[in-house]
Amino acid sequence: MTKHAAAAEYKQSHPIARAILTAANDRTLNLPEIDESQYEIGYGIKVKITDQLIRVGSIRFMEMEGIAIPAEITALQRSSHEQGYSGMLELHPTIRPEAKQIIRQLRRRHLSIYIISGDQEHPTKQLAEKLGIDHYFANTLPQDKAQLIEQLQKEGKSICFVGDGINDSIALKKAKVSISLRGASTAATDTALVILMDKTLTKLDHLFKLAQHFDTNQKNGLATTFVPGVLCVGGIFFLHFGIFNAMMFNNISIIAGIVALAT
Repeated sequence: MTKHAAAAEYKQSHPIARAILTAANDRTLNLPEIDESQYEIGYGIKVKITDQLIRVGSIRFMEMEGIAIPAEITALQRSSHEQGYSGMLELHPTIRPEAKQIIRQLRRRHLSIYIISGDQEHPTKQLAEKLGIDHYFANTLPQDKAQLIEQLQKEGKSICFVGDGINDSIALKKAKVSISLRGASTAATDTALVILMDKTLTKLDHLFKLAQHFDTNQKNGLATTFVPGVLCVGGIFFLHFGIFNAMMFNNISIIAGIVALAT
């Protein structure tokens, strides 16, 4: 099973493909050449090896393809999910080393955190519990992720979406702010507004700090230029300011605006 799955995933770059290929390399498997392939976004991949059609993907993909799942495989899958793993080929999720610290930092900013995953319910729930995240969505297709973001936005939330897979591209496009990592799928990096160049999430809190600083500067800059301008115009009309006083207020607003931006 691993041999055919690795052959199908040979040219893919997503984490599941890399995990399967690593297992194949550890077993020094000789992978057959594939004749043609077709990737179904959010479902899986099917390839031809000689006269065989090989499909690798989610249970939804197998059902869509009309493939009956044997009872023993279903039992193995259920057991895998109960332990927090994924798939009939047992895949163990790896939490990024920086993830828990980043989540603590984001919580201090009073941000609500959601997991939107294409994985099964039980593994997604266990991952959310390990990370201390209260909100999660499982079994989501790429278009479902985008719809969930739209739903949250209609509830008045401003969404920042972090994703690195081809399945995240639609959601990245829908979010107000979208973040990906260098080395992620081309679809993700081409769509995201921000790319974290060190390939980790360690700078995520710093990014929010920069955004907050920029927002404060904008508000201060607007206030320090707008208020003196209003006083100047009001002074001319109601207090009969002369040209000297008007120029003085104008210069004060310019200097104050520069100081606000510099700090």
